[in-house]
Amino acid sequence: MPQSTEPNRREFLQGSLALAGTILASSRQGEAETPSKPAKQPNLIFFFGEGQRADALSLAGNPILKTPHHDRLGREGMRFTNAFCTNALCAPARAVAMTGMYSKSTGAYANEDAGTPLPEDIPLFTDILRAAGYEVGIVGKTHLRNGAEDRYWDYYFGHNAPSNNYYNPTYKEGRRGKIGPEKRYKNVWADDLAVQRGLNWLDEDRGDKPFCLLIWFMAPHAPFYRPRRYLDLYRDTVIPKPATFDDDLKDYPGKARCFAAAENKIGTTVMVDTPRSLEEITKDYYAALVGVDDLIGEVLAYLERRKLLDDTAILHGSDHGYFLGEWRLFDKRLMHEPSIRVPLMIRYPKRIKAGTVRNEMVLDTDLAPTLLDLAGIEKPANMQGKSVLPLAEKADPAFRTEWYYEYFEWPNPEATPPCRGVRTERYKLIHYTRDPQEYEMYDLQNDPNEVNNLYGQPQYQDLQKELWERLERLSAAVPERKRSA
Repeated sequence: MPQSTEPNRREFLQGSLALAGTILASSRQGEAETPSKPAKQPNLIFFFGEGQRADALSLAGNPILKTPHHDRLGREGMRFTNAFCTNALCAPARAVAMTGMYSKSTGAYANEDAGTPLPEDIPLFTDILRAAGYEVGIVGKTHLRNGAEDRYWDYYFGHNAPSNNYYNPTYKEGRRGKIGPEKRYKNVWADDLAVQRGLNWLDEDRGDKPFCLLIWFMAPHAPFYRPRRYLDLYRDTVIPKPATFDDDLKDYPGKARCFAAAENKIGTTVMVDTPRSLEEITKDYYAALVGVDDLIGEVLAYLERRKLLDDTAILHGSDHGYFLGEWRLFDKRLMHEPSIRVPLMIRYPKRIKAGTVRNEMVLDTDLAPTLLDLAGIEKPANMQGKSVLPLAEKADPAFRTEWYYEYFEWPNPEATPPCRGVRTERYKLIHYTRDPQEYEMYDLQNDPNEVNNLYGQPQYQDLQKELWERLERLSAAVPERKRSA
């Protein structure tokens, strides 16, 4: 079998970070000079969902979930039908979103090292915005290495953990670069509190400075609670069973043995956070997202009251997708479509025509460059993604024809195997990297549900060889930063 040729022999190319590091150093000191910029930069709001699948929107055709405020962003802006994450796990995905770089290049491989900051020579896009004159704030789930507490925030109200106590949450609060101790808040829904603190900060006088506020939701992360106002929602709703839900009874035909052995299975995995039935997880997941939709509506209403809505560019995405019973799975991590597909919508009428829909493949590495582009700021050379804003002008079939996926965490709570892979517009190759190495390959055009594994079949040997070559080339093009000791 082909072996991995990850470029471990290469040192990370520090020279490409020199300019970005200079910007970051200035931002840390709070004394950065403001570069030339447009006469009026937009305010920025970055909504980041937690495990929100691409189809977890009524605008995307979900027959059960109703998300009118999410949908408004898509109707009044640009929506992508093929948006993906490059590492389907909370903390690594958030590092990708903040840096525009692959996990392999930042060293933020997994949910480990919660107390370790990202390397100082890698700027967050918020560092760059602040150096350009923005005030920057973040509220909600700041699960990103050390919660990005070492970076300068004009306002910070965050918790650095996979989840929080939904009804009695803990947060750290900070202003002007200083963050206080963790505090517990009683009898309040975690996301409601975070959004309210964010809106309170927006109310403060900042003169003519633009703001960038990151609103990063915790719901619907496990344990699968829902807001009190929605405890009765979906009581009489029938949840359809995915076509592959019972594939375990057939010993997972065509799937790698490490896939079959993983413990991310609804109903039989015994852990504190795991779902006991398809109905339980799906209804709680949807109800929590209705709560998130309420909060997006509150932010939009606030911006309208302040007459700021059309002067504010709003981006909505998610850290990763989520399995809701496909192959009887829950959670994420794997490279199959429910896990890697995410929503992405951008509303900014001054640059984006309402109702724009694009089918190009876009990635979470593109988020930071796009937010900088909205602000009129050129991305630093180290960022591996690219702005998606040119797609607001016209479709571009050549925007991205292939991309690289990576997932590293091992061991992990559900024994989900580490993997890497390549996805093209039509095909996918998955390489499970532990011994024994295993493989899956799919024709997504003819097999969108990924049930017919083509790997090793004689008639697909040429395709298999081509995908391997593409995978190795894409992997080698991503510089590697060594893991921390």
